[in-house]
Order: sequence, then structure tokens, then C-alpha cells
Amino acid sequence: MMVYGGIEAGGTKMICAVADDQLTIIAQESIPTTTPEETLAAIFAFFDPYDLVSLGVGSFGPIGIDPTQATYGHILATPKKGWQQFDFLGALKKRYPETAFAWTTDVNAAAYGELRQGAAQGKDSCVYLTVGTGIGAGVVREGKIFEGIGHPEIGHTYVKRHSEDTYAGTCPYHGDCLEGLAAGPSLEGRTGIKGQDLPQDHEIWGLQAFYLGQALVNITLTLAPEKIILGGGVMNQPHLLAQIQQAFLKQMAGYMETPPVEDYIVTWGLPNKSGIIGCLLLGKEQVTAHD
Repeated sequence: MMVYGGIEAGGTKMICAVADDQLTIIAQESIPTTTPEETLAAIFAFFDPYDLVSLGVGSFGPIGIDPTQATYGHILATPKKGWQQFDFLGALKKRYPETAFAWTTDVNAAAYGELRQGAAQGKDSCVYLTVGTGIGAGVVREGKIFEGIGHPEIGHTYVKRHSEDTYAGTCPYHGDCLEGLAAGPSLEGRTGIKGQDLPQDHEIWGLQAFYLGQALVNITLTLAPEKIILGGGVMNQPHLLAQIQQAFLKQMAGYMETPPVEDYIVTWGLPNKSGIIGCLLLGKEQVTAHD
């Protein structure tokens, strides 16, 4: 049996999985992201029993994605202690020298998983935006992950501040970028209450929708994807989607024609699985593309 591996490498935990030729997951484990040494030891203990054909890795970032640069495969300017400039892909390749690898960001992998098997099936393009401890976005265009000199970092784009908002923002790099004003920690930073404990009618959700809706306007005007998919822990608030859709319509102000908003802006079709499925798909394609 051909065995394919995937690692959805997050800053809090790493989800490791192996799958058969139909990409049916046959084993999976969640490993806490501690030090590189401890984390890799646990990753190796999980994968060592298998003869991996390929391993798709979607990592928290920013990461080096240009194979011509010395930083390829590295995790770059992350606030995650101990992981700055760490050659993550290199360590995996050293352990599994006969294995084919795919390397991208965790959100790119999730976007790809959603395009192929989730909420954007049948489309050629989508943007997947995750709203949790941070905000990140993956972009797929013409059926392929979009990359240039780096990978998109939409979570760190700037948004127009709400007229009544004086919050400084939580981003250690930019302060009041999108992530600084609308990621999960901003909810607790403003209210003193964790997001999952806030009541549905709390006024903070309107502010959250204002910023996320504005971000989706920017994404639409810049990339014009066929679908925008929202995921992550903050989106576990079922009432938030409709507020974001309405904030998007209000701030777009009728300028650009889009599909009906309930079809255009949706929640993930593979809740908590988009990333690992995308990793497995990308890993397998490293092999099948060369057959």
C-alpha cells in the first residue's frame, strides 16, 4: 500500500496524518508545538513506522518558499520562540531522504483542501481566511497555490480604523493591522473576556464584522476570487458569518458585482480538516505529477 503523509504545522499544535492511495486517513496525531527538538522527535516517532511516498507540509509562517534562496524551507520572522529561521523542511528531508515533499503555508494548504474537497469544489480560485489566534489567508488561482516573492500575508494588511475604535492592536510587528485589530486576542484585549465566552449580542461582534468585512472587500477588489471561505476558532460563532456578509455588502457599497453574498462568503466545508487534507493532496501531487 502506498502511504502519503501530511503535517499541518501550527504554532500551537502540529497535526500529523498518514493516508492511503485514496487519501483516506489511516492514522492521525496532534503534537504540541514546543521546541523544534521536542516537536520533531514526536513527529519522527509518528512517521517512522511508515514508508512514506510523499509528505506535504503546511507550516505556520512566514516561511521561505523560493527554492533558489537559502531560506527555502525555513520558518522566518515568527514570534514563536525558538522557531525563528529554523530549517524545518531541511530537518524533515534529512530524516526522510527518499520521500517527495510539498512545502507551503498552513493557510495555503487549507485553501487548497477547500478548493479540491471543501466549500470551493468546482471552482478554479478561492481565498481561505482563518480567524483565530492570528489571521492568515491562503490564495488559490487557476487551481494552483498563488506565490510570488513570498506567500500572501493578508492578515497583516492594513484596514481603515472604525471611527469609534481606540484599541491599539495586538500585532507585535504592526500594531493595528487586520490581525492586530480583529484576531482572537483582540476580543479579549478589548473586553477582558475570551471570545468563546462573549454573548452573541455583545457590541464587539459588530466591530469584528466591520474589520473582517472590510478585509473581504479588499480581497475581492484585489484578487477577485470565485469564493471566499472563512475558518478558524473565531468563526465558531455561528452568528458572525451573517454580520460579516452584511458588513461586506455595506462597505463594498455596490461597486463591484459579486455572486450572491451567501454563496460568495461562506464558512469552511472541511471544519478543522482543511489544512491536513490540503497537505495530503499537495504531497500526493508531488508524486503523481512526475509519473
